[in-house]
Amino acid sequence: MLPATSKLCAAISYRHLRNMTGLRRQAAVAISQELSRLAWRSPGPSTWIHQVRRKSSLLSSRLEEKPFSEMEMSYIKQGEEALQKSLRILEDQDGWKTETVAGNGDKVLSKVLPDVGKVFRLEVVVDQPLDSVYGELVDNMEQMGDWNPNVKEVKILEKIGKDTVITHEKAAATPGNIVGPRDFVSVRCSKRRGSTCVLAGMSTTYGAMPEQEGFIRAENGPTCMVLRPLPGSPSQTRLTWLLSIDLKGWLPKTIINQVLSQTQVDFAKHLRQRLAQPVTC
Repeated sequence: MLPATSKLCAAISYRHLRNMTGLRRQAAVAISQELSRLAWRSPGPSTWIHQVRRKSSLLSSRLEEKPFSEMEMSYIKQGEEALQKSLRILEDQDGWKTETVAGNGDKVLSKVLPDVGKVFRLEVVVDQPLDSVYGELVDNMEQMGDWNPNVKEVKILEKIGKDTVITHEKAAATPGNIVGPRDFVSVRCSKRRGSTCVLAGMSTTYGAMPEQEGFIRAENGPTCMVLRPLPGSPSQTRLTWLLSIDLKGWLPKTIINQVLSQTQVDFAKHLRQRLAQPVTC
């Protein structure tokens, strides 16, 4: 079955690649090679990470769509790189230290990576099916400011194909204005394969959204959320959130660590409250 499937995929890919010319063909080949290199660099992925990585080939999900511009291909590649880097970080179970454990079992861990800095990992179980959680975080992304007090606004600046968007996010100032208003311009990539969903992203530049007055332009990424049904309980969803942020400005590390870990705990609380609300028509 596997050889037959491979031949079928190769035939389909060839038919589409035959219609691509010049830079688009070169870009597609280069990106395919790069993703393969990134995938092979990480040894021993767990089952759900391997499932997403194996099926998230850029070309397999893009070639049936209209051709993209060079800039669009660049954003697509950034989103894919954010996804691959995030999964590599999550699959490495060594070195994580506990930051916070809430009474309901919500847990925040952290570790320091040489090329990224300190990253935070939220592990929670939400008493809602995966479709509900996915819909709120992806389909209703721009409504996040309505239910998460830490977010002032999320705006989609551009959609590229089915899986990639460019967003502008405004974060609210922390109580007491310990950390003033920040904003982010990000490329986000969402992949849904079988029973696993990955929402990945990282900071990018976007000419139509320069730095805003009153906000410090912070940077994030690689970052991602992974959603999976809880084994044996499909009405519940296990959510893992990898957070990596450079808030910029002059802030003590102790304050940054406290703010980011608390932000993750608060997010889980507000997400549950949002999902518990009755659906209005």
